[in-house]
Amino acid sequence: MILNCSIVGAYFFILALLMVYCLHRYAILFLYFKHKRRLPPASALPAQLPRVTVQLPIFNEMYVVGRLIAAVAALDYPMELLEIQVLDDSTDETVQIAEAIVKKLARDGFDIQHLHRTDRTGFKAGALEAGLASAKGEFIAVFDADFVPDKQFLKKTLPFFSEAETGMVQTMWGHINREYSALTQVQALFLDAHFILEHTARYRSGRFFNFNGTAGIWRKQCIITSGGWQHDTLTEDLDLSYRAQLHGWKFIFCPEIITPAEIPVDINSFMSQQHRWSKGGIETALKLLPAIARARQPLRVKLESFFHLSCNMNYLFMLLLALLACPALCIRIENGWKDLFVFDLAAFFCGVVPIALYYGISQKELGQPWLKSLLYLPLLMAVGIGLCINNGKGVVEALMGHKTAFLRTPKFHIEGTGDSWKRKLYHGYAHDVQCCVEMTFGICFLCTIIFALQHGVYTAVPFLALFCTGFFCIALFSVYERYSVSVLKKTE
Repeated sequence: MILNCSIVGAYFFILALLMVYCLHRYAILFLYFKHKRRLPPASALPAQLPRVTVQLPIFNEMYVVGRLIAAVAALDYPMELLEIQVLDDSTDETVQIAEAIVKKLARDGFDIQHLHRTDRTGFKAGALEAGLASAKGEFIAVFDADFVPDKQFLKKTLPFFSEAETGMVQTMWGHINREYSALTQVQALFLDAHFILEHTARYRSGRFFNFNGTAGIWRKQCIITSGGWQHDTLTEDLDLSYRAQLHGWKFIFCPEIITPAEIPVDINSFMSQQHRWSKGGIETALKLLPAIARARQPLRVKLESFFHLSCNMNYLFMLLLALLACPALCIRIENGWKDLFVFDLAAFFCGVVPIALYYGISQKELGQPWLKSLLYLPLLMAVGIGLCINNGKGVVEALMGHKTAFLRTPKFHIEGTGDSWKRKLYHGYAHDVQCCVEMTFGICFLCTIIFALQHGVYTAVPFLALFCTGFFCIALFSVYERYSVSVLKKTE
C-alpha cells in the first residue's frame, strides 16, 4: 500500500511541476501583450560607418556553403569596411569548395579569409573565439551555414547600436522551406512562438533573453568584456548571452528584420538538434543560475531567467511522468481511486489550452494563416511529447556532467517542395536502442488506453492518447526515414 501511494503521489507531483511550466506560457502571453508596443530605440546610420566582421562558422556544409558566402558577399555595405571570416572546421570537400569561393572573392577585392582549423577544440565556440582574435571589426555579425541574410542586414541592424551599452541585436528567423513537409511546418511553429512571443515578451519587459547563435550582430567589446566564447556548454550562444547581460550589456530583439534559414527536413537531424539544445540549456542553467541568483537584478528578472534556463527540465519531467503513468493508472483502478481521474482530464486541458493559445497567437501576430497552422497543433503536441526520451536523455547527461561532442545539424539546400535530400550525405541516423524504447513506450500506453476503456475510465484516455501518439510518431518517422534512405542507396 505504501508503494502504491508513493507511485501515485510521485505521479501527481511531477504532473504538478509540468503544469507550473505549462501555465508559465500565460505569463509570457501577458508580458507580450502588455509590452508589445514598446519599440526598441534606434537612430539613423552614423555618418562614419563602423568596420564590421562577418563570421561564418561551418563544418561539412558542401551543399549550402556557396549560398551562404554569396549572400554575405552581396551585403549592401562598403567593401573597405567589411571583413568576412569563413571559420571552416570541415573534414570533407567543403574545405576545397569554400577555399575556391574565398580566393575568387579575394581577387574581386573582398577582405575575406578562409580560416581552416584541423583541431576542432571548442567546436563552434572555439571557431568563433579563434576568429575573434584576428577580427578587425568593431561589430561582429554571425551567420550559420543554413542562413541567407538580406542585403540590408547590416544597415538595418547597426542603427540599434546608437546607445553605448547595447551589446547585441538579434533578428527574427525566417523559414525558407516552411512548406516542405508537416515536420518543417511543426518546426516553424515552434520557432515562431519562441521568437515573436518569448523574445518580444522578455526583451520589451526588461527581462533577459538570448542570442540564438546566428542571424545577430554583436559589439565586439561586449563579447570580450563578458568573457568571450566559452565551450563548457553545448549552447555557447545562450551562455554568452546571460554572461553579457549580467555584466550590464543591453540586448535588442528586432522581429521586423527577418533572416531566412533552412529548417531541418529529416526527423533524425531534428532530434539531434533538439538533444543538443536541451542538454546545452541545462548545462548553462547549472553554470549560471547561481550567479543570476546572487546578481543585483530585480526579482522578476531572476524568476524569468530561472524559467527560461530550466525549461528543458520539462522533457525529463515528461519522461518520468511517462514511466509512472501506466502503473499509476492501474493502481488507481485497482484501489478504487477513480475520483482521481478528474485530475488527468484537468491536466489534459491545462496542457492543451495554453499550447493552442500560444501557437495560435504567435501565428496571428506574424500574419500567418493561423487557423491553418492550428491544423498542425495535434502533430506539434505529439512531437513535443515524443521528444521526451531523446531530450530527456540530454537533460540527464547535463545533470550528470557527461560531456559530448557538438553535433551540427545537416543542411541539404532544400528550398522547394520538390527538392530531395535522401540521396545526399550528412544524414542523421536513428539510434536503434532509442527507437526500440520509444516504440515500447508507445505500445505500453496503447495497452493502458485499452485497459482504461475496459474499466470505464474515459477521463484518462485523452491524456494517455497524447503520449501514445507522440512516442509512435517519433519512432515510426525515424524508422521510416532510415528505411527509405537505405532503399535509395541500394538502387544507386
